[in-house]
Amino acid sequence: MLDIKFVRENKEIVAEALRKRRSKFDLNRLLRLDVEKRRLLGEVEAARAEQNKTSESIRSLTGEERALVLSKMKTLKEELSANEEQLKKTEHDFNRLIRTLPNIPDPAVPEGDSEDDNVEIRKVGDSPKFNFTARDYMTLLTENDLIDFERGVKVSGFRGYFLKNEAVLLSMGLWQFAMDFLVKKGFTPFAAPALIREDIYIGSGKLPLFKDDLYATDDDLYLSSTAEVPMMGYHSDEILNESELPKKFVAISSCYRREAGAHGKDTRGLFRVHEFMKIEQVVLCKAEYQESVKWHEELTQYSEDMLKALGIPYRVVINSTGDLPFAAVKMYDIESWVPSENRYRESHSSSIIRDFQTRRLNIRYRGEDGKVRFAHSLNNTAIATPRILHSLLEIYQNADGSITVPEALRKFVGKEVIGPRK
Repeated sequence: MLDIKFVRENKEIVAEALRKRRSKFDLNRLLRLDVEKRRLLGEVEAARAEQNKTSESIRSLTGEERALVLSKMKTLKEELSANEEQLKKTEHDFNRLIRTLPNIPDPAVPEGDSEDDNVEIRKVGDSPKFNFTARDYMTLLTENDLIDFERGVKVSGFRGYFLKNEAVLLSMGLWQFAMDFLVKKGFTPFAAPALIREDIYIGSGKLPLFKDDLYATDDDLYLSSTAEVPMMGYHSDEILNESELPKKFVAISSCYRREAGAHGKDTRGLFRVHEFMKIEQVVLCKAEYQESVKWHEELTQYSEDMLKALGIPYRVVINSTGDLPFAAVKMYDIESWVPSENRYRESHSSSIIRDFQTRRLNIRYRGEDGKVRFAHSLNNTAIATPRILHSLLEIYQNADGSITVPEALRKFVGKEVIGPRK
């Protein structure tokens, strides 16, 4: 959430940011509500002060003078009650609206309308050249008895699936591989809860705008869409010491998304599913621009290093303003190579959020100078399964339809080659 004082004093900057994002947010209405809220608050506070003052003076009054003051107090109380009710409504409208005001893009973010305007920064690794007719990952999964879509749909409905045999071992190996890699980099490992309170979702910036993409329970809880959300709630309403920063978390959780905004996209396969596992990097750092930039580059590099170790070619793009998430000021997408589609597809997203989430969640730290500030937050995918299998299986396929297990995962899978079952 943006500081309303900043919005009030920098209307032109905020308006330009909204234009770049192609956002239809009503900035003028927000500022009108802010003026009305402050006016009503002033009147309420003045009325309360007058009420207290009159209550003190009435003790020494008698007769008609006392009756006159009592009548005045009655009128004052009615006016105060009406103003308090109006203030409550205005604050509700204000809070509801400001929660939908997106973050301001960093100047380095290219302007654009959609993902088509994302800008490539670098490509790493050579796409494989096959001297045989290559199979797509769906064929590889099926021929090697690694998946059951039919029974998955029977049990879970549309986009349901069962991973089987070595696909399970590959997935678990990827989780352990990512965890081992990041723990060695000083990250604290977590298994994050998948049931999350609404206020934590609001604080993370996923609500109220993205409610249609979330699964809700009858207990006013939501299912996690990414471990970023529970990990951002971990230090909510706390004041940390500067010496504790940066906080580096690597968290695994089951994740659930309705994919409401992806109707008709990737309806077959494992690229876009309702239920998946994800390991997420989350960092809380000092509220300094260069500190955030440093961690953004570092988190991105960690994911790149893991893809290099897995032997998956990829490219990094900087997302345009039209493809920038609501809470982010800057984001890189890492896109892994998919041979059957002859293109790169997004497998990781690395974001700087600055104090947008921490302000909503009230995560602060006390600096060495004694001042209390909102921390900056960042997040990045470490690994998401089964999506990454899309690239991995196709890249490591052999002419006979078998799949070579990447060297980095062999100790987890227990074999070098996954072959068709006879």
